[in-house]
Amino acid sequence: MLRIKNLEAGYGKLRVLKRISMHVDSGEIVTIIGANGAGKTTLLYTIAGIIKATAGEIVLHGTPITKIKPEKIVSAGCSLVPEGRQMFSTLSVRENLILGSYVQYKKKTINPNSELQYIYDLFPVLLQRENQLAGTLSGGEQQMLAMGRALMAKPKLIMLDEPSTGLAPLIVKNIFQIILKLRDAGNTVLLIEQNAKAALAIADRGYVLETGKFILQGPSEDLLVNRDVQRAYLGRDVSD
Repeated sequence: MLRIKNLEAGYGKLRVLKRISMHVDSGEIVTIIGANGAGKTTLLYTIAGIIKATAGEIVLHGTPITKIKPEKIVSAGCSLVPEGRQMFSTLSVRENLILGSYVQYKKKTINPNSELQYIYDLFPVLLQRENQLAGTLSGGEQQMLAMGRALMAKPKLIMLDEPSTGLAPLIVKNIFQIILKLRDAGNTVLLIEQNAKAALAIADRGYVLETGKFILQGPSEDLLVNRDVQRAYLGRDVSD
């Protein structure tokens, strides 16, 4: 689904990503964990075309996307749910969702109204709030709306940037259950998450990013028992 080779990117002269390579197979949940400032969000923004790569290659479902515009990347099948949700706060829930389908609507591949039912089945609370302004929703409801809006574009790959940020533990549990439902429905998920334990618990594989480089990778169950991962990201002081 996604293959990245020797990717470099950053901000001006600041190089954040340093020749990183990775892949995400179709139908997987892959998580990337790392400390603040490691480059996790930069990676997602580079895949999405918001930040331009300075070197390397990104291939989505066989199509090189390294040099194309963000809207073309969405059209190619990659949607990003950004950290902080970034709702259109003065528009209703329904209007936010309809806007998410704009790229596909332009291609005349979907009827936005028919796609709404799938989103409402996945997130029943959004149907209850359908005509409510997005800015008046709770944090958890806004996160569900952001995910629903991204899904309206019918992505092959959905990327989630810190979906648990600022949410109560019960809501976080619900969000992670929904991510599993997405995988079970055939979606491919690339997950960035500070809650490393929760992310590794649902992911098929994981990568550990440190100062712009991957230092570990492997099946999630292996990373969960790795001593370095436990010390650095799972809050466990494992004695030798």
